[in-house]
Amino acid sequence: MLPKPAKRLALAVLCLLPLTGRAAPDAAAIREAVDEAIKPLMAQHDVPGMAVAVTVDDQVMFFNYGVASKEPRIPVSEHTLFELGSVSKTFTATLACYAQGQGRLSFDDHPGKFMPQLKGSAVDRASLLELGAYTAGGLPLQFPDEVENDEQMLAYFRGWAPDAPPGAQRRYSNPSIGLFGHLTARALQSGFADAVEGRLFPALGLKHSHIRVPAAAMPDYAWGYNSANKAVRVNPGMFDAEAYGIKSSAADMIRFVQANIDPGQLAEPMREALACTHTAYYRIGDTFQGLGWEQYRAPVSLAQLQAGNSEKMSRGLNPATRLQPPQAPARGTWINKTGATGGFGAYVLFVPEQRVGIVMLANKNYPIPARVDAAHAILQQLVK
Repeated sequence: MLPKPAKRLALAVLCLLPLTGRAAPDAAAIREAVDEAIKPLMAQHDVPGMAVAVTVDDQVMFFNYGVASKEPRIPVSEHTLFELGSVSKTFTATLACYAQGQGRLSFDDHPGKFMPQLKGSAVDRASLLELGAYTAGGLPLQFPDEVENDEQMLAYFRGWAPDAPPGAQRRYSNPSIGLFGHLTARALQSGFADAVEGRLFPALGLKHSHIRVPAAAMPDYAWGYNSANKAVRVNPGMFDAEAYGIKSSAADMIRFVQANIDPGQLAEPMREALACTHTAYYRIGDTFQGLGWEQYRAPVSLAQLQAGNSEKMSRGLNPATRLQPPQAPARGTWINKTGATGGFGAYVLFVPEQRVGIVMLANKNYPIPARVDAAHAILQQLVK
């Protein structure tokens, strides 16, 4: 029997072995590229810790930096739990696609079908697809502070007045995709957290991802650090689980990326559910909006990625063009999603055709342009 250090080394080497018959990637070159992108970023933005995972041709490499907690000082590992923020929306979308595949809902349905209290309201004129793609008519980024329970949530939606007809504009919105996820759970006759933790994560093979972090996993749960370097974790809020509530590790997230790169490795119906989240329904400039994920058509420049993840996209009203019919990813498409909470910042980027992807998890909400710059620089080395 191998001693524990030898076991860990054996596992580390195993993850670099080629699984596709092609030569293994140059691990030293990838390490250099990741170090060159991540170390200056952490220094510039005072990020305590980061877990970075890269996949190339089904082979995984982990790069861990800094600490998951300052007091006591606990080093980051690929099993450290980070708050994903809005990357959680990609799981909400996957659950909705699963529910549609099971015949429990249609994206053409309207909220009143699953919440009769909303029948006849303005939000009921939007379809589930329009809620999931942020095109319901101008729902805001966040709920008003006074919306704290289900009764207040229903009153808010019943009184909401849209800025535009459904489908005309994209306005990134937690209430919009939050309602999308909530309605999905109702269609599945389940609580949202129960559906994700009990159905979705097991089907994806994710063993260290949670909405409700259990006591046994709390030692792995990093502390986030806000702009004042105070230790924080996410606060509860209306539709928090649906919009920004998942905590996961680099090990689980790179597995999720690999499943998105090659859904064929999964059994149905999850295989079709992941493929469904890659469908583009709207175009906003050079960004193609799917459910959860955003896409960019090749050739993809850094400027395109930055524009698609800009404050204008996250906080502005942007004219949207409905794609008829909806589009599957074209050759060379890049797919990404950012996420943040008060003390954490995440970014996921992958190119299915090239079979490469990167996960970047940090316990500080540092600027999105810096995340995009770093991930683009690393991925440029991987796609050569």
